[in-house]
Amino acid sequence: MRPPGRVVFVVWTLCSAAAATAIEPISTSIAVGMAAALTGFLATYQNVLYYFHECCREEWISLNGSGLEADLEKKLFGQHVASKVILKAVTGFMENKNPKKPLVLSLHGWTGTGKNFISHLIAKNIYRNGMKSSFVHQFVATNHFPHPGEVQTYKAQLQQWIRGNVTSCPRSMFIFDEMDKMHPGLIDSIKPFLDYYEHLDGVSYHQAIFIFLSNAGGGKINEVALRFWDEGKERTDIQLKDLEISLSLDVFNNKNSGFWHTSLIDKNLVDFFIPLLPLEHKHVRMCVLAEMKERDLKPDETIANEIANEINYFPKEKEIFSVKGCKTIGGKLSYYT
Repeated sequence: MRPPGRVVFVVWTLCSAAAATAIEPISTSIAVGMAAALTGFLATYQNVLYYFHECCREEWISLNGSGLEADLEKKLFGQHVASKVILKAVTGFMENKNPKKPLVLSLHGWTGTGKNFISHLIAKNIYRNGMKSSFVHQFVATNHFPHPGEVQTYKAQLQQWIRGNVTSCPRSMFIFDEMDKMHPGLIDSIKPFLDYYEHLDGVSYHQAIFIFLSNAGGGKINEVALRFWDEGKERTDIQLKDLEISLSLDVFNNKNSGFWHTSLIDKNLVDFFIPLLPLEHKHVRMCVLAEMKERDLKPDETIANEIANEINYFPKEKEIFSVKGCKTIGGKLSYYT
C-alpha cells in the first residue's frame, strides 16, 4: 500500500539549514572574504525561500488564536461544548513552550455535525496553507487501511509515516477520519508517539497534534441531548462533564469504534473526548445561510427555511434533530440556486 499523497518525508535542504560548502584555501584573506560573502548570500537566499516555499518555521506555522475563536463562533453552529473545549485545548497547547506530550483530541458525533469542519478550522488557524500544508496529514480508514488481513503491515507503515513526518517537522498534525471503521488494534500501534516519552529513537513527538474523528458514541450523545430537551432544559446547559466519561467508556467497549480496548484510552493518552451535538432545524438553516455567504450569494431566508424543512429529523414522533446534520445542504443549495 502506498502512503497518502499528503505525507512527505523530505523537506528542501535550504528550508532547514544551508548545506556546508567546501572552499579551497587560496589565501586566508580571500577565504575569509569568500566565506563571509557566501554566508550572506545563503542567509538572504534562505530568507527569500522561506517566503515562497513552505517550511517548518514560525513564518508558516503559528497559531492565530483570535482567528480560531472567530471561526468557531461564527462558522460552527450548535456546538457550544466543542467550541469551548477546542479553543482552550488548542490555544493552551500551542502557547506551551514545553508540552509534556502531543495534543490528542477525539471528536465524536453523527455525520454532518462538524467533526471534519473543526479539524479544517484548526489547520487553517495554525498552518498558513491550512489543510493543503505539507505538515498536515489526513488518514481515512476506508481508503488507507481497507484490508483486514493487512493490519500488521498497516501498523508498520503508520509508524513509519508518523516518525518520518515528525522528524521532518515536529509541529506536524495528523487527522484520522472514520475511526469507527478502523480495524481493532490498529490505532494502538501509534501509542508510543502519544505518550510522555521525552524521545523515541531520538525523535520528540511533543509538539505534534493528533485528531481522531468518529461517528462512534453518536448515539450516546444524542440520548443526552434528547434528555435535556425532554426535561425542558436549554441546549447550552449541556456541559463536557455530562458526556465525556460515558463517551470514552462507550467507544472503549464498542468493537466498531476503532478504540475498542485501546491502550490510548486505558492509559489516558486522549486529552479530550469532544462531543458534537445533533443539530436542530435552526442550526441547519444557519448552515444554509453560511453556505450562501461562502458562495457569494445573497442570503435568502426563504430558501434557507425551505432547505431546512426538507431535511429529515429524529426522533420520528418529535422531529427535533437533523438525521444528517448539515451534510447535504450543499447539494440542495445548488438545486435551489
